[in-house]
Amino acid sequence: MILYLDASSLVKRYVEEPGSAEVAQATRDAALVGTVMISRVEVAAALSKAVRLQALTQDQAWASLQAFREEWPDVVRLQVTDLLVSHADTLAWEHQLRGFDALQLAAATLWQEMMSESVTFSTFDLQLWAAARNVGLAAHPEDLPELSPTWKAQIST
Repeated sequence: MILYLDASSLVKRYVEEPGSAEVAQATRDAALVGTVMISRVEVAAALSKAVRLQALTQDQAWASLQAFREEWPDVVRLQVTDLLVSHADTLAWEHQLRGFDALQLAAATLWQEMMSESVTFSTFDLQLWAAARNVGLAAHPEDLPELSPTWKAQIST
């Protein structure tokens, strides 16, 4: 399996939360794991936000960020190019996506075209998950629409 991790999935590799086990298993099963370069910033921002929201301590977030940075060279890092941005522009419009979400989806679809093999797109954003399926990517986790309400309930308790 070729696995593309958006920032929401990448964070789950370094922070134990609902969905972390699914990401860990998919990563173990993958022959290649990739993401777009902006994910580095998105992961750092997500960990910083977790500290602001008191979901993680400063030390926990810092340890997670350091682990992420150490493993960053092992991930296939897709570059942001004019072609990618142009494709993301189209996807943002067609699927009503936020800017960086459209870039994530564009990177995965272009990677799939370059590899001439199926790419599994891992995300925990329901709108992005649906868009991935609509553009011909395998979406991970397969049962996200059913799992999401359960996980949200676990987080709020």
